[in-house]
Amino acid sequence: MEQKNKHPVHADIKKNVEFLKESLGVDKSFDMIQLDVNYADTDMSLFMVDGFAKDDIMHLLMKFLAKLEPGDLDNDTLYKLLHRYIPYIELETSDDLDAITDKVLAGPTVLLVDGLTKAIIIDARTYPVRGPEEPDTERVVRGARDGYVETIVFNTALTRRRVRDRTLRMEYMQVGRRSKTDIVVCYIEDIADPEMVQQVKDSIGKIDTDGLPMAEKTIEEYISGRHWNPFPTVRYTERPDTAAVHLYEGHVCIITDGSPSVMITPTTYWHHMQHVEEYRNKPFVGAYLRMVRYMLVWASVFLLPLWYLLASNPNLLPEQFSYIGINDPGKIPMFVQFMIIEIGLDGLRMAAIHTPTALATALGLVAALMIGQVAVEVGLLTNEVILYFSVAAIGTFATPSYEMSLANRLARMFLLITTAAFGVGGFVVGVLLFIIYLVRMNSFGIPYLWPFMPFNWKSFRDVIIRAPIPLKKGRPKVLHPKDPDR
Repeated sequence: MEQKNKHPVHADIKKNVEFLKESLGVDKSFDMIQLDVNYADTDMSLFMVDGFAKDDIMHLLMKFLAKLEPGDLDNDTLYKLLHRYIPYIELETSDDLDAITDKVLAGPTVLLVDGLTKAIIIDARTYPVRGPEEPDTERVVRGARDGYVETIVFNTALTRRRVRDRTLRMEYMQVGRRSKTDIVVCYIEDIADPEMVQQVKDSIGKIDTDGLPMAEKTIEEYISGRHWNPFPTVRYTERPDTAAVHLYEGHVCIITDGSPSVMITPTTYWHHMQHVEEYRNKPFVGAYLRMVRYMLVWASVFLLPLWYLLASNPNLLPEQFSYIGINDPGKIPMFVQFMIIEIGLDGLRMAAIHTPTALATALGLVAALMIGQVAVEVGLLTNEVILYFSVAAIGTFATPSYEMSLANRLARMFLLITTAAFGVGGFVVGVLLFIIYLVRMNSFGIPYLWPFMPFNWKSFRDVIIRAPIPLKKGRPKVLHPKDPDR
C-alpha cells in the first residue's frame, strides 16, 4: 500500500498558502518571498528564497503567464501550464506540502495554482559561486587550472566534462534531517563494482543527523568506521582530472554541496602518496619524482626516531658514521627538544592559516628568528635537532595528502615516545605496531596497504614506479572492476 502524505496539496489554494507561510516562516524571515498573483482569472502563489531565484528567469516566466487570457487554462490546467505556458526545462510536480517546503528551502521556486492538487516546482535557482580556480593544495607546473567549487551542479558538470562515458552515473541523495544537504554519488556503471557502489550508498543512507555543518568531513566520519583512526580512508581532491582518473579505475566519488572537495572511495595508503604532477611529466621523470616523494614521506615518519635512537646510543653506530651523533647535547634533553619543536611547528602552521596574506612575510621572519637563530643561541634547541627536524618537515610538506601528512606526524610522535621510553626495543616494537595497525585497516573492504599486504608484485611495481600510461592496460584488481581492461 502507498503511504499517504501527511499534508497533501489541497484544491483550495488558501489552505496551501497558509501551510507554506507557516512552515517557511514567511513573516519571520526577510529573505523568504511569497507573491500572490492572478493569471487567466486564476489565483496563483509563488514561493521562493531571495538570492536563490534567478530574477531574469522568473521575470520572463511571469511575463509569459501575464499574457494568458481568461479561459486559456480551462480543461487540464496542469498539463497546459507544464507543456505550453511555462517555457522552462526543469519542471516537476509534487502533491506533498512537506516535500514542497524542503524544495523551496533548497532553492527552486514553487507555483501553487487554485484548483490543482499538485504544485509546480520550477528549478530556476542560482547559488553564490566563485570561479573554478586551481586548488592551492594540488598545484601543478603544467596542467589544467580549474578546480571544484562549492556548488554541486558546477562540480558535476566539471566531472562530466572530463568523463563523457555514457554510463557515468550521478545518483542524487539528501542527508540531514534539517540541513537536507545535497549529495551525489558518482561512478561509471560499466566499470565500478556494483557491490562497492551499493555499499557506499548504504553507508551514506544510514547517516542520521540534523545536518552536515562540515559537509564532506562529517560524511567521512560517519562512513569511515574507526572514529579515532588518524589515517584517512578516503581521498580528497579538488581537481576534476584527478577525480576522472579514479573514476576510470573503478572508484566511487562522493560530491557534497557546499564543499570544493570531492571524496574518492575506496583508497589505500598509496593513493595518498601520488600526485598529478607525476603524470604531467615524462614517465622517467615522473618515476623519479615519485621515488623522491616516497623517500621524503618515509623520512618524515622514521628519520627523527631513528636519529634519536642513534644519538642516544652512540655504540650502535659504526666508527665511520660517528658524525651522525650530537656534538653538544645542551641543557634540555633531546626528547623534550623534539616535543618543543613539534608543537612549535604545529603552532606556526595554525598561525599561518589565521594570518592575513599581507602579514605572512612578517610571520615568516619572526618564525625564522625565533625557531632558528635565537632558539640555538639561548640553548633551547641544538643545531642537529633543527637540521633533522627540518628534513622531516620537508617530508611532511611533500606529502600530497594533507590528511595523510597530519597522520604521519602523529605516527612520528608515537615512535619518538616509544624510542625515548624503551630504546632499541621501543623503536622496533613501535615500527612493528605502526605497520600492523596499517595492515589491519581497510577502506570499504579494501586492504589499506594493498598491494604491499597482501602482496601483489605487478600492482606493487606500478605503485612504487610511475609506469608509462600505454603499458598500464589493466585496472586495479582489488576494486573488482566489471571491465578489467582499459
